[in-house]
Amino acid sequence: MKQKPILVVALGGNALLKRGQPLEAELQQQNIELAALQLAALSEAWRIVLVHGNGPQVGLLALQNEAYTATRPYPLDILVAETQGMIGYLLQQALQNRLPHRSIACLLTQVLTDSNDPAYHSPSKYIGPSYQQADLARLDPSWQIKPDGHYFRRVVASPLPKKIIDAPAIADLLVRDHLVICCGGGGVPVIEQDGKRQGTPAVIDKDLAAAMLAEQLEADALLILTDAKAVYTDWNTPQQRAITDIHSRELAALSFDKGSMGPKVRACCDFVDKTQGLAGIGALDDALDILTGKQGTRIHPHALL
Repeated sequence: MKQKPILVVALGGNALLKRGQPLEAELQQQNIELAALQLAALSEAWRIVLVHGNGPQVGLLALQNEAYTATRPYPLDILVAETQGMIGYLLQQALQNRLPHRSIACLLTQVLTDSNDPAYHSPSKYIGPSYQQADLARLDPSWQIKPDGHYFRRVVASPLPKKIIDAPAIADLLVRDHLVICCGGGGVPVIEQDGKRQGTPAVIDKDLAAAMLAEQLEADALLILTDAKAVYTDWNTPQQRAITDIHSRELAALSFDKGSMGPKVRACCDFVDKTQGLAGIGALDDALDILTGKQGTRIHPHALL
């Protein structure tokens, strides 16, 4: 029997926990149920590899981590590994309940980064809860804070992924028709020194990690699900317009916020240019309709007629 095409799905941390919602397990489980419903339907036509974000969750862990002063706080790479287990467990259970006859595998995933990446000295990745302007004075003065829409959030280093170390294991699971949950939070960031790997304090952008994984797996499509209905030009202005179908080079020439839509656009354009596959960006509840062109934004490898 011919196997179904491979689809890498990147599920945003803000799709699992909507902006402004409290960082509570019950709310995340409710949102994950919606994700599981959409993913289960997608799995009828695709072999799915699911990558998920962890921005709100890893930030909460960092806050809890620093609140206990009897021991030194755990570094960010360990917190990323913790969120892989936490969110992966919730997704795995929800998908198993929707797809009782499918094998759902959740894989702790390491991602190689360059220790000389300038991102280590220029934090840009949003983590943790959203804050109002009035909250900023009480935050840790060592944190770097940047605007995120109408709110403010902490930012940390976000180096580029160089290689998904566990991609061969993921490929083996796909051959056996497992639905694979991996690269949670962009993957646990590691560097190599003297032939040995070690963790590094950062949070890798999950969209860029998903695009790299899709390339390594030779996936047929990449789908980025977020809390926006589509990619927009002139975002948050009276002139904003949703982009429906667009050529990757045309999209790459446009400018987007580096902290939110920018990495998603970059990830999709990189994947499309390197593989000639199809990419889509849109809202979680539109997942079934994005790649068919009914909702969201589709990025094509060839110029549209």
